[in-house]
Amino acid sequence: MIIDFSVKNFLSFKDTQKISFVASNYDKTSLPENVIDPKLPGELEDLRLLKGLAIYGANAAGKSNVLNAMMFLKHLVINSATKTNEGDEIPATPFALDPACGNQPSEFVIRFIINGVRYHYSLAVNKERVLFESLSAFPSGKEQVWYEREWDDENKTYKWKPERPSGYTRSPDREEMTRSNALYLSTAVNLNDEQLKPVYLFFKDNLRFLKQNSEINGLKPDFTGHMMLQDENIKKFILHMMTRADLGLISAQIREGEYKRELFPKTANKEIVEELVGKKFVNITLVHKGHEGHEFSTIYWGDESDGTKKFFSLLGPWLHFMTNSYCMGVDELETSLHPTMVAELLKFFFFFKYESTPQIIFTTQNPLLLDQTLLRRDQIWFADKDDEGATQLYPLTDYSPRKGESLVRGYMAGRYGAVPFIPEGLLGKDEDAQ
Repeated sequence: MIIDFSVKNFLSFKDTQKISFVASNYDKTSLPENVIDPKLPGELEDLRLLKGLAIYGANAAGKSNVLNAMMFLKHLVINSATKTNEGDEIPATPFALDPACGNQPSEFVIRFIINGVRYHYSLAVNKERVLFESLSAFPSGKEQVWYEREWDDENKTYKWKPERPSGYTRSPDREEMTRSNALYLSTAVNLNDEQLKPVYLFFKDNLRFLKQNSEINGLKPDFTGHMMLQDENIKKFILHMMTRADLGLISAQIREGEYKRELFPKTANKEIVEELVGKKFVNITLVHKGHEGHEFSTIYWGDESDGTKKFFSLLGPWLHFMTNSYCMGVDELETSLHPTMVAELLKFFFFFKYESTPQIIFTTQNPLLLDQTLLRRDQIWFADKDDEGATQLYPLTDYSPRKGESLVRGYMAGRYGAVPFIPEGLLGKDEDAQ
């Protein structure tokens, strides 16, 4: 579970900006199903966390960059020790609209919980090297600094602290083998450090991201199809949701096939053909209710509506994330989906009873999700750009909206910011448009 995440000097973030899953102490009764009690020891024993956050903002306000910053951190943890070489650049992108920021590090801090233990991980990097890295654990509520690694530019070496860590055995050999452009967390786990492995796996396995419109890792139907083929109960459950979604569907036919050379035309790229031959694929046919109640399964997948394809493709990952202890980041949740459908998916996420404790953070421009029977006020965040083009993150609770106030009307009127400011329209004044 994530407690909070902050970022500085990365993409559209200039100064430190933080997003927090901590539930407001001023609201202990609203939508209890949207809140998690992590049962932490020590001074945070009363801490309550939110199951989800919505980030609103105008186009190009930087709301997606919250997820991009988290993905960047995950990428470094997973790949810095194994997929980079000495001298490779770290792909950090500092704030571009202030020349002074180009020489400053990009900074990240994330606080999270694994198996009832709180951890704090901090990182500062530039394109050349890791400048600072630290990890603290709080197994009994009291901080144990497991390691701090800081670059000493004067002596051209790293300083490691503390000399004798409490609760963790730091290896001088692993320190020595950690390259300047790699994380100690990644390197140590790659060298079989079992104590750091749960932290590494939190980034690798628990942080998941879904880019709706990405051409490379975008939403595809195959994952849902494979889930239905592998588990009959999951198949029934997904079919139940599809038929309840008012899409005119009554069933689905899922078949697994294998790419064979004879399936490809002679003009197909030979390299692509060789790469695909022998691999499995899922053939999906949705069964519709048509004339006089008859069943029709003659519509090709490519001819289905975008909304139908999106909903089917999303159900598998959605269910998978929910039934595991994942924190899922979803960019543009409402893409190709009706607002009512999105609201139902969120209700399903918040109300479903499960042993795990998943979380979701999603970007949206859909004002109808501001319904206070769906999201608590402390679950609503905004991204807006200041006069220098830097993204500012802030919660709705900063505005202390009155009880019973229409959040939809207030947001659309620009009371909370994070909406386009076009007072004279796109064409401007009549004389400017001529």
